[in-house]
Amino acid sequence: MLVIGGTHSGCGKSTVTLGLLAALKRFGHTVQPFKSGPDFIDAGLHGMLAGRLSRNLDIWMCGEDYVLDCARRHTAGAGLGVVEGVMGLFDGADRSTAALARLLGANIVLVVDACGMAESAGAVVGGFCNYDECGGAIKGVIFNRVSSRGHYERLKDSLREVEAVGWLPRDAAYSIPSRHLGLAVAEEAPLGEGALKKLADAVIEGLDLEKIAGLARVAGPAGTKTLHPAACERTLHQARPSRSGEAEVRIALARDKAFCFYYEDNLDMLRAAGARLIPFSPLSDRYLPEGLDAIYLGGGYPEVYAGELAGNKTMLGAIRDWAMAGGPVFAECGGFMYLGRGIWHDGRFHPLCDVFPIETALSERPVLGYREATLSFDCILGREGEKLRGHEFHYSRVVESGRQPGVRFNVMGEETISGNISSASFGAALGGYTHLHLGSNPQTAGRMVEFIRRRQKKAVEDATAQGAAAKWKA
Repeated sequence: MLVIGGTHSGCGKSTVTLGLLAALKRFGHTVQPFKSGPDFIDAGLHGMLAGRLSRNLDIWMCGEDYVLDCARRHTAGAGLGVVEGVMGLFDGADRSTAALARLLGANIVLVVDACGMAESAGAVVGGFCNYDECGGAIKGVIFNRVSSRGHYERLKDSLREVEAVGWLPRDAAYSIPSRHLGLAVAEEAPLGEGALKKLADAVIEGLDLEKIAGLARVAGPAGTKTLHPAACERTLHQARPSRSGEAEVRIALARDKAFCFYYEDNLDMLRAAGARLIPFSPLSDRYLPEGLDAIYLGGGYPEVYAGELAGNKTMLGAIRDWAMAGGPVFAECGGFMYLGRGIWHDGRFHPLCDVFPIETALSERPVLGYREATLSFDCILGREGEKLRGHEFHYSRVVESGRQPGVRFNVMGEETISGNISSASFGAALGGYTHLHLGSNPQTAGRMVEFIRRRQKKAVEDATAQGAAAKWKA
């Protein structure tokens, strides 16, 4: 298994990883991609190029046992495993890319941005190789943004501890567009066929693919740590399955260019617990899927598509009616914003679902960091007092809020920024800025399905009672 690490954020890890995935697939390799940390965008782009869903490996959110089990399960059917790192190799200490590589027992290739540098590259790489014991796992260096073949030769000759395994030139033709949260998402097809071909060609021409494939080969179970059988309780296989005779619950899953940030493991856990996920688009669909039992609104870029979302009044009304009638809803970050009164963007107010009495707007500085939530009441995520871990990353904030009967704010015990609102509940609807990973609490998926089933049963009982009452009056 191979980890693509870097000297710092922006050094070219994503470009190298995507190019490798495209090139290795072209040569017939089956590659399982992973992303270190909580990133959705890189993981989505991985899947677009590898043809296999990428998985997030995050030690802090999910713990070592879950990370190891996830890596082992998903590399089982692949010949190669490639993990894209996060930030600089050692950034984050015990939850860094280096710590993940150590846990997985993986080889590391270090990406170095060589723009404006020549022989000094040897000193930089030497420092990384000798920083701690994990430096011994660095098996090669890829230089990015190299100006010429002669430049690469000088860079390569400067290395002492490890050899170079290739280079990529400066070329904006295959750079990926970005915006305030990072790169453009896979759903927006940010790289056309021509750019993808050019990137794969550059990798094939400039990198030693045979050596890199050898470093990425999956030789056996990932990891230096032996999993105790009890650790398997923290995998999606242990998400509580549907009990015999019980129908699956139908969850409408918002999935389009505006709502596309989901941990794939979360979706797998919900399916394992007895849920059927039915994709729909708040952008283009006029109505919710028929026969639904709950709605899941993920994160994404609702502010970018605020005008289109506000213009789809039929869908806004359907979601508002569902929530106001007590229908279960779970909304994360962008979905939380969508359930509010509306979004201010580019000087205009775009009215949205108006389930929560909040208005949001973009800010210049991001809110970023890991979060631990403690449920303050029984809800769709579980029981009062239960804890889940996740990650928060957004440039928006609540700028206006009002009172509304039945609405509670900051209901997940999360730390708030300057007293700002970061979550809300109304009836069976729950939303917040934190993207929670269900792997942090193995019971959550089952709790969600149980909660939806209880609401489903209550709705049937209420309808039956109303019908009987109407018949008696007649």
